[in-house]
Amino acid sequence: MSGLVARTGRHQQRYEAGCRLIAGCIPFKHRNPDEGSNENSEKVVEVLMINSPSGPGLLFPKGGWENDETVEEAAIREAIEEAGVRGVLMEFLGHYHFKSKTLQDEFSPEGSCKAAMFALFVKEELESWPEQNTRRRSWLTIPEAYENCRHPWMREALKDGFSKWHENKISTGEAFPDQD
Repeated sequence: MSGLVARTGRHQQRYEAGCRLIAGCIPFKHRNPDEGSNENSEKVVEVLMINSPSGPGLLFPKGGWENDETVEEAAIREAIEEAGVRGVLMEFLGHYHFKSKTLQDEFSPEGSCKAAMFALFVKEELESWPEQNTRRRSWLTIPEAYENCRHPWMREALKDGFSKWHENKISTGEAFPDQD
């Protein structure tokens, strides 16, 4: 069992103009190309997705941004709680709006949400984490992640946020942190 505990409840939840504020990330790592490929091949980028206990498809870690933390701290906390990974936040990818069918409340009666998404370079996969009994981790290539992603707004964050940022970082030769 994990020594970490997931936060629950909405008493510290942030709202803005009728929207519940969400923080999340697209965890990623690089792996060497498969055996037999050209040794000059670029490393393959993989993103980490998790299952949803409430239905089919895969998700990126995300959850409510609370009053006692920055949006960056909230994104890091969600990665630990839901996916069991620690890493380095690399880039703010953008805000993404969506409606939650299950998270309507007195402050957001229509379920409107505004998610701040970040790229998180994974440095550690935890053996135990708060939601490990209800979540499975899956490392996928970007095309696989796009196909298996449950929510359109997360596909948009992957394609228009993460993929463009990552390609630009590679093309300009900027370094990533060491993976280990």
